[in-house]
Amino acid sequence: MKNLINTSICFFVFTIVSFGQTIVDVINQVNIDSLTLTIREFSGEEQTIVNGNAVTILNRQQANNDLAADYLVQRFQEYNNLTVVDQPFNTNGRNIIATQLGQTSPNNIYMICAHYDSVANYCADDNASGTTAVIEIARILSEQCLDNTIVYALWDEEEIGLLGSNFYANLAQANGDNILGVLNIDMMGYDGDNDNDFDVDVRQGDTGSIGMGNDVVAILNNPAYGFNLNVNVVNPGTSASDHASFWNRGFPAVLVGESWENNDQTPFYHSSGDRFSTLDLPYYHQLTKIIMGYMVTKGGLVNFSNLVTVNSNVLTANQVGANYQWINCDNNMPIAGETNQSFTATVTGNYAVQITSGSCTETSDCIELDLLGVEDFEILENVNIYPNPATSTLNIDLPNYKTAQYKILNINGKTVLSNLMKNKTESINISSIAQGVYFIELIVDKKIATLKFIKN
Repeated sequence: MKNLINTSICFFVFTIVSFGQTIVDVINQVNIDSLTLTIREFSGEEQTIVNGNAVTILNRQQANNDLAADYLVQRFQEYNNLTVVDQPFNTNGRNIIATQLGQTSPNNIYMICAHYDSVANYCADDNASGTTAVIEIARILSEQCLDNTIVYALWDEEEIGLLGSNFYANLAQANGDNILGVLNIDMMGYDGDNDNDFDVDVRQGDTGSIGMGNDVVAILNNPAYGFNLNVNVVNPGTSASDHASFWNRGFPAVLVGESWENNDQTPFYHSSGDRFSTLDLPYYHQLTKIIMGYMVTKGGLVNFSNLVTVNSNVLTANQVGANYQWINCDNNMPIAGETNQSFTATVTGNYAVQITSGSCTETSDCIELDLLGVEDFEILENVNIYPNPATSTLNIDLPNYKTAQYKILNINGKTVLSNLMKNKTESINISSIAQGVYFIELIVDKKIATLKFIKN
């Protein structure tokens, strides 16, 4: 889901922009709240929705992790400009691969990867931490136009012999894939002695691998990025993770993670004690940003603006001479007829623009425009829907009104239920709709409010 910028324009006019296009700006989009939610969901600390069902991903052992794999497919499919492949390689094994094609040099391939299988319940550090970092970087970079191809790979069955990455590396070698670098992440959230050390494992005598290690160090030491971590370049590095599958086929690769070199790995390794509460989140956040810096640099950020300027209720894309499609972020649907550089919003809502220039397509952040006056706020601020999640009945509480109606829309923006409302408290029978995430659009005295709920 795109980031949301809230803009109140009740009483004055001003201009804002969504986000920039420099490498620094892309690095700074790595969001600690986004990382936290994903890692909690993927390590079973928090319930999530998979295939429309409310679930808990408690265990990811290789014979019991289809739910985890389905979650990863679903997450990658939420993002633009990715081709997602669910790659089976034996009876149980499933690699989940997402590819973002480069715009100028698509045959130049850089990979960021992590294994998602585990040996026990939870396993937040090993390796929900690495998996989450890959997802977060894909979330951000998928909205950017890059010269080179990025492959986001999540491996299965690492814990029983690097089976998933071996399968992929064999195919890549046989196909002659031009993989210029593989950055593997395995356990990156624990810093028990608070020294901010992390390891980059390189292959002895391998100039490609050593060069990758030097590039990570250069990202760390760039004063523009403001990092305060310390790196140990381990040479010779360990072969006990998925980067070794690529070393063995002649591809340059490194391992990035917490500092095993300084004996500061998690003491809960390979146990159900490996929980979210044991992680050092500021350390994890910074290390993810360093990895983002490497990936966006190697990907080759194209000089293309997806900035949006907001002036009162008029939104304008900063990129000139392009094709535009404005989007309603509440249902992720294009707004019919809104294909100009500027868009004038007439109702409160969340809006973004998809911009295409040449072979590049990018989408801005979602911007929430609040066009309501004081009286309008008083009307809508007391709207309440409950329970949420709901199973068979959804209740709506409204303040006093003259006319009101509701529409329930699915995640694709299709109306599945609608009706006029007659009472201040209305009960809607939702037993006939499938499980999943929905939006309820309330039109109250010509004012619109959109709220999200989950049907169990």
